[in-house]
Amino acid sequence: MYSEWVRRMESWPKLPPGLPILSIVLIECEALELKHANLQISVELQGFQPTVHEDQGTKSMIKDAKVESESETFIAQETDASVGPAPACDVVRNGVWRTRVRGQARKLSRSTQFVIAAAVILGLTMFFVGKLVSERIESAAVYSAAEAAAQYMDTFLEPYVQEMSRDNGLSAASVQFLDRLTESRSLKQHIVSIKIWRADGTVVYGTNKAITNRKFPMDEITEALKGKVVTDLKDLDEDENEFERELDLPLYEIYAPLRDSSSGKIIAVGEFYEKADSLKREVNRVRQQVWGVVGAATLAMLSLLFFIVRRGDKIIQQQQVALRLRLQEQTRLHISNAELQRKIATATQEFSRVNELTLRRIGADLHDGPAQLLTLILIRLDDLAENCSTVDQESLETIRGAATDALHEVRDLSRGLALPEINDLSLVEELQLVAQRHEQRTGTKVTLTLGLLPEAAPLPLKLCLYRFVQEALSNAYRHANGEGQVVQAQYIDEILNISVRDSGPGMAADALLQETSGRNRLGLAGLRYRIESLGGLFSIDSGASGTSVNAQFKF
Repeated sequence: MYSEWVRRMESWPKLPPGLPILSIVLIECEALELKHANLQISVELQGFQPTVHEDQGTKSMIKDAKVESESETFIAQETDASVGPAPACDVVRNGVWRTRVRGQARKLSRSTQFVIAAAVILGLTMFFVGKLVSERIESAAVYSAAEAAAQYMDTFLEPYVQEMSRDNGLSAASVQFLDRLTESRSLKQHIVSIKIWRADGTVVYGTNKAITNRKFPMDEITEALKGKVVTDLKDLDEDENEFERELDLPLYEIYAPLRDSSSGKIIAVGEFYEKADSLKREVNRVRQQVWGVVGAATLAMLSLLFFIVRRGDKIIQQQQVALRLRLQEQTRLHISNAELQRKIATATQEFSRVNELTLRRIGADLHDGPAQLLTLILIRLDDLAENCSTVDQESLETIRGAATDALHEVRDLSRGLALPEINDLSLVEELQLVAQRHEQRTGTKVTLTLGLLPEAAPLPLKLCLYRFVQEALSNAYRHANGEGQVVQAQYIDEILNISVRDSGPGMAADALLQETSGRNRLGLAGLRYRIESLGGLFSIDSGASGTSVNAQFKF
């Protein structure tokens, strides 16, 4: 805590002596510690000397920050208005809530997720479809009823408004007849009020006599003056509907144009209010049917889609289980194969080591056994040659020549089977050694082209490289008379490439891979097996310009 205060004090500007220090205490709340945000922090800077291990620069900064004044207490109280942790808390809570919802959603099966999403989408879609269809059906039903009622009323009203084409009003006789018409029992069962409008918005007749010859807004009769039948189920909140509101009945009003019988010109608008009980019942019944059909269709689609998705989900789950089992089996087989490969590599390396030891022992046995016996034979032949006749001398020379050749053969075999001690040699020194021994044995020139090679390498790889170069140079000497012998090695991107080339006439690669006999008991075919057992690659390129034997290792 002291080091934190020291760090903050270092960032403060240097103040003149005697000037009070303005302290701003920043209260930082973690997301899970926001509820502890209402804190009071009191810091007394007079005589503040933290007992911490400080360097000289820190001590000087603290010394400059001291002020010669009375003890001053700086209190920073965090309030809702100043710091405002509540919005941050809300953001954190919302983030935690969304994370929990997403976590719970991921635990649901695909079919359940689909049902939830489809229910929301289909529910909203079918809601709007049902609402639109019900509104259209309701409008059609109301308009159809209004058309029938308008034609019915036109039959009664039009004969008594014909005089409006001349007088622009109704006579007393016409008014009396209309009063008797509205009071008739058959009409009052359906029609509760009638109004006749003039084209200027004046009511020339009304069941409610209080509005007669009064002028009202023309919004509702404008469409009727154009020759249309206008109808609506409404709340009757206009001024001219005071009488109808007092009836406290569900009504729908109809506006119908009234025409001149001779010219067909619209001379007035008839408005009448019909009881809407039966119409509303019919509309509600149709609406229920529509919503029933929409709901049934929605449930049917959801059910069908759910079963389809559920079946697909089960198939996917079965496939996932099968794939998981196959993956486990493949993993087990991979581990088993890797273990077998490791054992094979270990066995191959051990075999290579044992083989080299065996070859070295055989070479030593040949050197210490048959070679020594042949040497003894040659010495005894020299002793016998002093006491033999001329004829016997010729036979002895033949025997001596054969024994000498046999001794050379045995010594060559012994040197070829017994490798020098290469465990402590680097790859460069090993390649130089095998080239030098080949030059000493054959009297030919070997060119070395060596790049930057690793200093250390496993012993099985060293043995393999030595045998590979030895056999390749022997073949170059045998088939190309040692012309243009080149040993090239380079190490790039953890890949070691070794190639042995000559400039001889070349020969078929199949012939080169055949087991050799005579001095070199180990053919290229055996070398290829040894290289591949160490994870390497073996190839032969032969043409008119010469032959190249290549090996590649990754280590």
